[in-house]
Amino acid sequence: MINRRFEDAGIHPGLAYFLLVILFLGLSIYLFEKTEFAQYFYLLFAIIILGNLSETRRTEFLKICFGDEKLKEIRLLENITCAVPFLIFLVYKQCFISATLLAILTIILALVNFRTSLNYTMWTPFSKRPFEFTVGFRNTFYLFFIAYALAAIAVSVNNFNLGVFSMLFVFAITLSFYSNPEKEYFVWIHNVNATKFLLSKISTAVLFSAVLAMPVAILLGIFFYQKIGIILLFFCTGWAFLTCVLVGKYAAYPDEMNLIQGIFLALSLWFPPLLILLIPFLFIKSKNRLRYLLK
Repeated sequence: MINRRFEDAGIHPGLAYFLLVILFLGLSIYLFEKTEFAQYFYLLFAIIILGNLSETRRTEFLKICFGDEKLKEIRLLENITCAVPFLIFLVYKQCFISATLLAILTIILALVNFRTSLNYTMWTPFSKRPFEFTVGFRNTFYLFFIAYALAAIAVSVNNFNLGVFSMLFVFAITLSFYSNPEKEYFVWIHNVNATKFLLSKISTAVLFSAVLAMPVAILLGIFFYQKIGIILLFFCTGWAFLTCVLVGKYAAYPDEMNLIQGIFLALSLWFPPLLILLIPFLFIKSKNRLRYLLK
């Protein structure tokens, strides 16, 4: 399937894999040279990838095709394959605690089933209108407990870097809410033009992501008040990435985001100022994509 996506993008799979390896190594070296937060960003990127592999519809499809037992083997193999490059580089940089944590999460996210057979609808702090947050929160609520626990640990051990990571982890979870396009009907029912539709989506994403990330930000602001400027900077950066993913989703609508968009998003993770150009570009492209549904 991955090879087919490379071919659809007009790139030979062998060349694509070679370029990805070079890009991964180059950006990894650059990241560790430029910031003390590198190992936490590494964990964040890896968890985002593993989270996308755990997407509900994808897991259900694999279960139907291969059954329960084979599903666990496939998911474990997928997670290990994606995590190994990050683990190798973390070990190379002697970040053994981060490498151990990533290894544990790799196995847990592949094997643990968080579904429940009870006929119960979980309450969420969101209205029905922003369905991405309502559905996304119910599917990933346990990850927020992990993020908040990491924030508490960061305060208890006086580790500001871990606290910032926990806040970015919250934003990373919300990014996954926009990983898959909804059916066209759920766009068509909005009686607004494309610009108003996108601005409404962005404002909703900004507001409700703040609801989830604010507890961590407030906690860090109280115990690390001398670094309030850095906290606000990372908070706004989280908003910027969320906005970029949202407009990127509709820039490819009704298809999924393509390889080229993924590469630019990956580059922006290592060079956030790129978002200043990427967000307006994707916003304009999204408007053009949605015009056939929204008048």
